[in-house]
Amino acid sequence: MPIEHKDIAAIRADYTLGNLSEDNVCPDPMLQFAKWFEEALHAEVVEPNAMTLSTVSAVGFPSSRIVLLKDLKDDGFSFFTNYESRKADEISRNPRVALLFFWPELQRQVRIEGLIERLPAEDSDEYFQSRPLGSQLGAIASPQSTPIPDRLYLEARVAEVEKKYLDKQPVSRPAHWGGYLVRPVAMEFWQGRSSRLHDRLLYTSVSDFWKITRLAP
Repeated sequence: MPIEHKDIAAIRADYTLGNLSEDNVCPDPMLQFAKWFEEALHAEVVEPNAMTLSTVSAVGFPSSRIVLLKDLKDDGFSFFTNYESRKADEISRNPRVALLFFWPELQRQVRIEGLIERLPAEDSDEYFQSRPLGSQLGAIASPQSTPIPDRLYLEARVAEVEKKYLDKQPVSRPAHWGGYLVRPVAMEFWQGRSSRLHDRLLYTSVSDFWKITRLAP
């Protein structure tokens, strides 16, 4: 039975877990993010490193998907993917991207806008070697984002790769797979508050410092 529109409209929750003040945040948004990320870990948030990555197509349509943060560096956020995927193609055309972290258990979210670049090959090699064997072989076998006839086709490709690398371990990273680094130019920290009067603090990169601005909810 379809859900009536009025039932969807009635879904709401009041946010009362915390607050966010200019007086108690770090002047550097990367340090503030690291603090919140540590708190998300302690709160046992489900997959706290899951982030929405948004890119833009050649004709201007935004495209979003969940990827996993794999390293938090002093100057940005890194993740790994197939360099021949749709997201990689869009990144090559437009290096301006957005990230979004949502931690409902803490009633928090962080929005990030930044410029993206490939990680050095040695960083991608190091992470690839840390992955489980199944994930390594899957990265080799899957022609990510391209149409395939059915599930059996994918399973057959994986079986073929498993056979090929049976006696060839460690498995070398394929050239079509590797990492990216997103360097932020703006970061917004959002803390849910009661009656939808949420706290929003926006960090904007200005010359050699970060400007902090409070936004209306």
